[in-house]
Amino acid sequence: MGNILTLLLDSDNLLREGLKRLMDGSDFNVFAEVSSLDEARLSLAQEPGARLVLVDPCSGPDEDFSGISKLREGNDDIKIVVLTSNLSASCLARALEAGADGYLLKDLSSESLIQSLRLVLMGEKVFPSRLAGMLATASVSFVREETHNVPAKTGLSPREIQVLSCLVDGHSNKVIGRDLGITDATVKVHLKAALRKIDAQNRTQAAIWAISHGLGPVPAAEHGVSAGHAAAA
Repeated sequence: MGNILTLLLDSDNLLREGLKRLMDGSDFNVFAEVSSLDEARLSLAQEPGARLVLVDPCSGPDEDFSGISKLREGNDDIKIVVLTSNLSASCLARALEAGADGYLLKDLSSESLIQSLRLVLMGEKVFPSRLAGMLATASVSFVREETHNVPAKTGLSPREIQVLSCLVDGHSNKVIGRDLGITDATVKVHLKAALRKIDAQNRTQAAIWAISHGLGPVPAAEHGVSAGHAAAA
């Protein structure tokens, strides 16, 4: 990928120095390492060729995911990846909602980190595999407590929203169809339409979108859909 100009934003000086040394000899060239949002925005303004920012919103006294949105201002083409010690499904959702392109943990091996960053630059969304299981457990209580924040402009139907919610569990079309009382072929039709409306390329991206918009799996009994309505769903 060549010389990828990278900015490090973290309140921990030792962490920043370690990351900078780790990236020496890789495709990623750390042109600045700063401890505050203001410094980061100034550095980005002075380096128009910047392509990647690594940031830990949880490294300060308070979690501040709004900083991710602020970094995006005037820097639409830059990829922003959260690199944190906080293994939390709710933080993942908040980071993605703020506009992060990835959510990685600081205990990654150097090889895994570099590979994950390359995937981000290729347009992929990356997050820890350990969060996959949490998306169906810890994150469920979070998304149920939060107000659903599905933009009306997406044009998603109630059924498409249900299908997206079920993706959080990582279920197949067959299992989703069984839970909703519709056929797996009908699930496929709704899922295809939903992917198009939210501009997602695959099921993983759709599940991330669902989490970041306050959607989560709902027990079949709460769906209010019987098998008799399958054909019309």
